[in-house]
Amino acid sequence: MSLSPYRPAPSSLFLSVSLGLAAVAPAHAGPQATTLDTVRVTAADDNAQAREVLKRVPGASNAINLVNAGNRLSGTADVLAYQPGISAQSAGNEGVKVSIRGSGLNRAPGAHASGLSVSLDGLPLTGPGGTPYELLEPLWLSRVEVLRGANGFERGALALGGAVNYITRSGRDTPGLELHYEAGARGYQKRGISLGGVRDAVDYFLAYTDTEYDGYQQHAAGKGKGAVANVGWQLTPDLETRFFLRYRETDHETPGRLTRAQIRNDPRAANPANLAIDARRPQPGSTWIGNTTTYTIDDDSSLQAGLVYHKYPMDLNESLYRQQLDYANLNGTLDYRRRHALFGHDSVTTIGLRVTHDLDANVRETLRFASNGYAAGTHTRDFQHYGTDSVLHLGNDLALSETLRLQTGLALIHTRRDAQVTWPATPERLSERQWDYAPRLGFTWQQTPQTQWFGNLSRSVEPAHPWSMIWGSNQYFAAGNGASTGRQRAPVELDNQTATTLELGARGDSVLGRWELTGYYARLNHELLTVEVQPVPNLFIAESNASPTVHRGIEAGLDSALWQGIGGRLSLRQAYTFSDFRYRDDARFGSNRLPGLPRHYYQAELRYDHPAGVYAGLNTEYASKMFVDYANSMAADSHVIFGTRIGYDAPGGRWQAWAELRNLADRHYAATVTPGYDDAGKDVARSTPGEGRGVYAGVRWRFD
Repeated sequence: MSLSPYRPAPSSLFLSVSLGLAAVAPAHAGPQATTLDTVRVTAADDNAQAREVLKRVPGASNAINLVNAGNRLSGTADVLAYQPGISAQSAGNEGVKVSIRGSGLNRAPGAHASGLSVSLDGLPLTGPGGTPYELLEPLWLSRVEVLRGANGFERGALALGGAVNYITRSGRDTPGLELHYEAGARGYQKRGISLGGVRDAVDYFLAYTDTEYDGYQQHAAGKGKGAVANVGWQLTPDLETRFFLRYRETDHETPGRLTRAQIRNDPRAANPANLAIDARRPQPGSTWIGNTTTYTIDDDSSLQAGLVYHKYPMDLNESLYRQQLDYANLNGTLDYRRRHALFGHDSVTTIGLRVTHDLDANVRETLRFASNGYAAGTHTRDFQHYGTDSVLHLGNDLALSETLRLQTGLALIHTRRDAQVTWPATPERLSERQWDYAPRLGFTWQQTPQTQWFGNLSRSVEPAHPWSMIWGSNQYFAAGNGASTGRQRAPVELDNQTATTLELGARGDSVLGRWELTGYYARLNHELLTVEVQPVPNLFIAESNASPTVHRGIEAGLDSALWQGIGGRLSLRQAYTFSDFRYRDDARFGSNRLPGLPRHYYQAELRYDHPAGVYAGLNTEYASKMFVDYANSMAADSHVIFGTRIGYDAPGGRWQAWAELRNLADRHYAATVTPGYDDAGKDVARSTPGEGRGVYAGVRWRFD
């Protein structure tokens, strides 16, 4: 008996709550409270206001301004540099490995990222299958807001690492015509053109960029091109709508991982197995179309709805098999916010809904090369893996006094997973529904005008990706199934990863500068960990639930003005992250550390700015060794690298030019690790090399 293909319908939870919130009428009770935080801000104070809003969060956060960045912005690793609590390392292409508090700590770079809820302009980019990366073009961004750990709660982000929101430039912060060009070592070039402006009640931003590079390793060339549009319309004083469009194509070769000896002696080599099969990853074109509409009900309440359609086909040619993936999501948000009195105190209550829903998630697999008597192109498998995640969250921010605020919240999450190998036809089909919950309690205490303490106790919930339920399977087609023999034939169940986290910290301004210090301790159950089961050319990386683990760490940031006078300003910014992730009495590995990230990670930049617009800086990065297998039998080396840059910002912002030299000493080091199970002390190819010495320069012109 054949089963009809699964086509999940939007969650009934989503529909019912949407209708309920849409019908909410303002409830006027007691004295009028102060007005809501403004939604529309000007370019001059955009980043400053973002920082002020994040200061009200009872936990750690980052606000990153990108409008006038004077350095290379090749990808996400450049965007998230010098930020405490964030590890972002490039594998030589756009597949950057990003981890916060150990989220997705051993996910292979290039795979859909996990452990973070990523949004574009408040609309979900992360879906049930993870976070694709090809739409995160830095030149399109105004700023990035990061809410680490449980602090992404208000945005419906329940993942261990928290929430990252990439905010598109608008006609308000990038008016006029702008041309951008940067180039550098190993064939790197990036070209961009944008046009922005404001016409009465409408603001707009349109941009096109293209990128090309030869790569640091052999067989690492790549390219990408795409366009973005952001158009806002103030329909009435109380009603605003905004439309977003992103489209981008990428294509890059995959050079593969190297051994520690190769990293030390020949880091520009490619893995011979990747060369032999011409491993590459074409992504023929991702389309992202969204809208947010905000209605200000009255001075104390507002309602915002968002909807986005995302189609992102992939054509993976990174093993002996070709996987053609047809992916599409429909994601939505609904947020109601009201300021009111509660127990005689000022209070803000929020109700929100975040839904991510797979419309398509189908895979066709064929042989790339002739094998075992079967010709190249022979059909081996078809499979599908659908998911829907619905999160309903209720929160309250209560001002107990002028200096002390209490924040409470509860989120309910409903997950649906449906996975099956549909050809050759198999009777095994995974179809599961789960409910889970995530409470949160937090506080902020403004001890002095310059010092704020904060903390929270929370629970996070992270469901497994539907595709990992097939790739993590230990059930294979037996001999006699033709070209499908040896391939996974049935999905397996995976539990939700959960964590209980305590976070305490403080931030403020002092004679040392603007600072932040945070500590956290998280106890995880069913952590979703990945391991390379088979290497290239027959590569596959499986995911499974681990025995209990613990994640703990310290995150510290300090921006200091060392000297300031008529002759300019000398400043130092520093970011340090301590990460201790390990098993809790595992039967095989005891209290071994989890592989994939360094225990100590430090970045700093010393910078001089002259009043005429000239600036110069010296920067450094240190990372301690990181284990490459769960047995902790082998580790990638620690490293220290240095770089420098100079630049000029013309008065009035008409143009900008910069040049930088990276990895001055040409240090050889591992940037990322994809772990194995137990290498027994052998030097196995697990690491991708960091970038060697390179010179880069860029220029930007702006015309009103």
